[in-house]
Amino acid sequence: MKLKLNNVRVAVTNNKALLDIVAHKLYVDKKNISKITILRRTVDARRKNNICLVYNLALDLALSQEQGAKLLSYHKELTPYKPQAWPELATGTEELTGQPIVVGSGPAGLVAGLILAQAGYQPLILERGKALAQRVTDVENFWRNGNFDPTSNVQFGAGGAGTFSDGKLTTRVNDPVMAHILQCFVEAGAPADILYEHKPHVGTDQLRKMVTGLLQEIERLGGSVRYEAQVTDLRLMGQQVTGVQLASGEVISSNAVILACGHSARDTYAMLDRHKVALEAKAFAIGVRVEHEQKLINQAQYGAMADNPKLGAADYALVYHDKDRQRTAYSFCMCPGGQVVAAASETGGVVTNGMSQHDRASGLANSALVVNVTPADFGSGVLQGIEFQRRYEQLAYTAGGCDYRAPAQNIKSFMTGSTPTLAAGFTPSYKPGLVAAELSKILPPYVVTTLQAGITYFGRRVAGFDQDGILTGVETRTSSPVRILRSESGQSLSHANLYPAGEGAGYAGGIMSAALDGYHQAAKIVARFGK
Repeated sequence: MKLKLNNVRVAVTNNKALLDIVAHKLYVDKKNISKITILRRTVDARRKNNICLVYNLALDLALSQEQGAKLLSYHKELTPYKPQAWPELATGTEELTGQPIVVGSGPAGLVAGLILAQAGYQPLILERGKALAQRVTDVENFWRNGNFDPTSNVQFGAGGAGTFSDGKLTTRVNDPVMAHILQCFVEAGAPADILYEHKPHVGTDQLRKMVTGLLQEIERLGGSVRYEAQVTDLRLMGQQVTGVQLASGEVISSNAVILACGHSARDTYAMLDRHKVALEAKAFAIGVRVEHEQKLINQAQYGAMADNPKLGAADYALVYHDKDRQRTAYSFCMCPGGQVVAAASETGGVVTNGMSQHDRASGLANSALVVNVTPADFGSGVLQGIEFQRRYEQLAYTAGGCDYRAPAQNIKSFMTGSTPTLAAGFTPSYKPGLVAAELSKILPPYVVTTLQAGITYFGRRVAGFDQDGILTGVETRTSSPVRILRSESGQSLSHANLYPAGEGAGYAGGIMSAALDGYHQAAKIVARFGK
């Protein structure tokens, strides 16, 4: 008999086995519990003196129907359990010309390629960057020596920008196919705990294994992957896409092109605009990366339990609304136990991001600390948001000494307007290195004032947040500044056969939401075309 048991609260100080805890809670002999599967695990830290792990569990019980019915009548948090069925995709009938093409191998592109391959459509993935091993070498060389490669960096290459991140898989989207995608990730090499953690994360080290596994599975199922194959143009017949053209001049024909280019493919947006593909400028956010010692965050969130190994590195999610300025400062892409990384994708610009390993054991915590900007700030032209980002990235590059070191200052000097200094109780993690600089001269004034007000407020929410920390500039790639408009069919509003997907299309804001969008765009192709 399969039953689901919700809201099993276990104090972090309780070292009993979960089997013993469940048997005691239900008043059943533990010999009758043949299997326990964790469906969900969260941390309840509202009471610092009694922090609990809260479980939802699936139980396999050796009970008769009568015994099971009696158990269900006694426990309101116990219900019958039926595992979620994997979704089945209906196949269409239109004729498919060539292989379906997937442009980009980030989360949206990888999942789109996987779904198409699983359905028997043998997709072709075109990635402008390099294969994973070479990409990792290039990025580490950049961080170590400042040798920037515009074709192989944190933004471009196998796995997309997510390869160098914390690998968070949280999303506000409640989608029934999410469990299926997470299972695919685990089968490809991601840690099994992403199936049940409330705030699942993979970590950059495990992400590399997962990306490799996904690519291998796509190829095993008949798909193919090409690196250093940048799509520089569309082939068109009227308003219909008939294929793509690579930088080499090669033309590949297809009437099903998923464009999952990522939010930093600025040359791709320019090409789309040249062809008058339906685009619109959209809001995004810019600011800095803030870095603290992890123990400060642990202490603020967990109090006396801060060192309990069951809790791991604490995170935070902070929001400040400035009603007078109509601005919002907020944390984004928080990386517990991580490091701040150089994430440029263009020569002559400094961009910051954050990443962490799966164990989150660096001893430092970082997060984007950003303020919303809209077309009213940078102009209504479709590509003006890109120019806005580029302007502040170039200012940061100049302030850092024109060698990809980043401008930075400690929180106190930023808040008081005093001479910028890098003095802190820890060594900042950003490489190639930092230069003390006035961030107020590198960011728009309304971003600076909103950040200052936000930091003051955040200090009341997370004790010490506004004291000993380092701010590193600039963070500009929170989301795409452009949206590629599409219809309910998934196709571009203006150009048939073009299926924009993921963050680069303006329809996602993280690994999981991009993966879900890639899934649904692939499903639309399956529903339209025969194999």
